[in-house]
Amino acid sequence: MTVFDLIGLMSIALNAALIWYISRILRKFVFISEALGDLFFTTKAFQIFVNSVYGMDSYHGEPIIQELVGKIQDVSAEMENFRDIFEYTLDQELEEELNAATEDTQEEIPQ
Repeated sequence: MTVFDLIGLMSIALNAALIWYISRILRKFVFISEALGDLFFTTKAFQIFVNSVYGMDSYHGEPIIQELVGKIQDVSAEMENFRDIFEYTLDQELEEELNAATEDTQEEIPQ
């Protein structure tokens, strides 16, 4: 076995190890992306729920719920930054439905 054969075998082994490592990293990235997408949708759904509760006659104008609406909007804005990063794993249809529901509830509630 010559030196070139040994270098070739070491190169093949190193490339195989790198491919294995990169595939593991990519799988973790996709998992994190999907988890953040789920968190984004859960936060958006919670925002819609809080806005609808605030819009009820018995709770409208309640300062604690008004503060909760403001806080959830802050959280949603922060989640929007992560949504932009991990956008390719999000369900576009679900996002459009949630955006429509958010717009409907925000039209009913004065800010």
